[in-house]
Amino acid sequence: MGISEDIKELKEILIDKEKAKEKKFRFPFGKKVGRGQKKKNYVTLLLLNENGVYDFKKYQILDQTIMHESIPRLATAGHVMFNKKGNPLIILPNWSVEPFSPLDNSQKSLVNGQNTAGYKILMSKMLSEKVDEKKKMGGAWKWILGIGLAALIGYAFISGGK
Repeated sequence: MGISEDIKELKEILIDKEKAKEKKFRFPFGKKVGRGQKKKNYVTLLLLNENGVYDFKKYQILDQTIMHESIPRLATAGHVMFNKKGNPLIILPNWSVEPFSPLDNSQKSLVNGQNTAGYKILMSKMLSEKVDEKKKMGGAWKWILGIGLAALIGYAFISGGK
């Protein structure tokens, strides 16, 4: 009975791990851009409102602009982001005419010193030039001590222990 109880416990653990898997992000229903719409320059818009609430909308890019609430908003190639499957996305604050640009934000973070790339370079340089501590006991001392101990034991056997 011990084995069957263990098997039941293992099954429960496996079931719990399967339930705990992370869910992948999915666009809301009807807001994902299909193949035909990609050819017609449609894009999914993540709209950020002033109160912090966000909403997804789908718009067509015409002359590098999007008409949202009868206000033209910029939508150039630098503002469009793509996920692994090639779905286009633009992040637009409702109070701004210009959307979030990953290229501009990356450049600003380099200038401000907030980019992680600089940190990685500095850490690798520091680790490569790190001064190692002096070893406490070298390998030669261990050999000398071992040979001396073996000689003492050998002498004791030869002399008969007297």
